[in-house]
Amino acid sequence: MTSLGKEKEYEISRRKQIERKQKMMAIISVISFGGSMVFGMGQLFSSAWKQPNTAVNNGVAVEQESPLVAEARGYELVLEREPNNQVALEGLVNVRLKMGEPDKAVVSLEKLIQLNPGRQDYKTLLEEVKKRTKQSK
Repeated sequence: MTSLGKEKEYEISRRKQIERKQKMMAIISVISFGGSMVFGMGQLFSSAWKQPNTAVNNGVAVEQESPLVAEARGYELVLEREPNNQVALEGLVNVRLKMGEPDKAVVSLEKLIQLNPGRQDYKTLLEEVKKRTKQSK
């Protein structure tokens, strides 16, 4: 054989060797990815089975608070930092009315009117809320 034939033979065998290594790496990668997916899904489902609908605090079951209560608490936290935040005041008024607590909404409404004396809609809403609280008592 000539040196040219040996070079081609070497090149062909080297290419086959590289292709085998690439196939092995691809197979290992697919198996690793699949294994990590199975492990992740297993963790997801096992945590979903273990997590109850109520939180347990010191052995006593505590019901989770409603979204409206959580929203009201969020607005209250904002108002602690920024007492004149009009967006938080308006949001708190709306949440209190949705929760059926118009008497608690009156305080926030009065503050909104104090901050915006020209807003007639706030004044009208305050009158309506006060009428409702008088009727319910």
